[in-house]
Amino acid sequence: MAFTLTGGDVCQVTIPTPIPNPYWVAFSPSSARLVDIPLNTSNLPADPAWLNVLAGNQLTVEQHDFSSPIASAYSGHQFGVWAGQLGDGRAILLGDISGQELQLKGAGKTHYSRMGDGRAVLRSSIREFLCSEAMHSLGIPTTRALSVVGSKMPVLRESLETAAVCARLAPSFIRIGHFEHFSSLQNVARLKELADLLIADHYPQCLSAEEPYLELFRNVSRRNATLVAQWQAVGFCHGVLNSDNISALGLTIDYGPFGFLDQFQIDHICNHSDHGGRYAYHRQPQIMHWNMACLASSLVPLLELKHDEKDAQSMLRNALEEFPLIYGETWQKLFRAKLGFQTTGNEDIPLLERLLQAMHDSKVDFTSFFRRLSAVNSQTQVKDIALRNEFIDRESIDQWFNDYLMRIKSENISDTERTNLMNQVNPKFVLRNHLAQTAIEMAERGDFSEIQRLMGILAAPFDEQPEYEEYAKPPPPGSNHVEVSCSS
Repeated sequence: MAFTLTGGDVCQVTIPTPIPNPYWVAFSPSSARLVDIPLNTSNLPADPAWLNVLAGNQLTVEQHDFSSPIASAYSGHQFGVWAGQLGDGRAILLGDISGQELQLKGAGKTHYSRMGDGRAVLRSSIREFLCSEAMHSLGIPTTRALSVVGSKMPVLRESLETAAVCARLAPSFIRIGHFEHFSSLQNVARLKELADLLIADHYPQCLSAEEPYLELFRNVSRRNATLVAQWQAVGFCHGVLNSDNISALGLTIDYGPFGFLDQFQIDHICNHSDHGGRYAYHRQPQIMHWNMACLASSLVPLLELKHDEKDAQSMLRNALEEFPLIYGETWQKLFRAKLGFQTTGNEDIPLLERLLQAMHDSKVDFTSFFRRLSAVNSQTQVKDIALRNEFIDRESIDQWFNDYLMRIKSENISDTERTNLMNQVNPKFVLRNHLAQTAIEMAERGDFSEIQRLMGILAAPFDEQPEYEEYAKPPPPGSNHVEVSCSS
């Protein structure tokens, strides 16, 4: 259900600012079916009025009335520093549609825009659209993207660009920052109202718990621990894991300077604004844990309704310690599956760590290596494994492959079955930055065909799709350093 808390300390009614001459850039039939929007033979909404609604130019369509859109306040920590009140600076929640919240990103200024213009640009909107749908197809919890609507209206970022509005869907857009907001204001009544809303709509199992708010924290923490393990397993880097960018439902949200790993570097930084590497690939689990600590701190006042401060803090601290355990268990399970292990061996994790270190040292392509690993036959000779040519230290990787072959021989499973299982968890296709950049450059020239092509490919990331073999390859020389900043 939509964010139902009302009042100036929570949200403001915000009417989108129209854009001139809107046009379709991208549309997701899959997301449209999720919210029961009828489509025509071109896989666009049958009612053409949806174009103006998703552009922010009108508020009613078919049976839907979005006449009370809102932008909400939240607070948070940005790059580890308390930033105070933030809020939906360029996001406007239109309302509910078939159990999902429909939000426009880039539809103009809100009460919380501060010095911003409330707009989004074409390149960032295309990136969010493509990655949202790609992550969904990878089986990773995420907000969904419904559409991108463009306009020739100029928007100034690092250079002059054109405007776009991205429509996105989620069961709820409540963030950790919403809890931090009311906690920082010592507004326990609003904090309780928010927690009760989240429990009623999304965590009803907490109602029967002896400590419902403690159980709420555990559930949110578990989901985000699992989420970040899933990111690591596909080599996804979020880029800006500020506490206000963390979903209370454990969804991937706020796609900005994200990136999938090409050459594996454990300390890869995908956001060129992240000068200290706070949100580097290897730090994502630690930072998500830190964000859960922010949530725990925010919930202390609710536990103090029944307990003294010391006991409330102790209960939440103990619950917070579950995060690394859940993350670790999930991470190990996911990477064992990537290696084709259906059983658990004592040397599995050291074997994996040796591989990741070797991949880091030789800058081996993350996605293609694990995909190609599935083709290794347990009866082959190490010298005949083509993948060894990707590594600089041949002696070390040969020893690794020798140990790996011994390990997969210990599995009571055929090579064919192992290959099929590995190919179900190791994607062949991910949204590499150079692919997204090509689609953006074509779109800027008015050609949206590459967006459609990528949508189709990324909708089946585990399939072979031999006709699109080029899209599975690492970036060509000179194109693997696409820089992306927070303004994206």
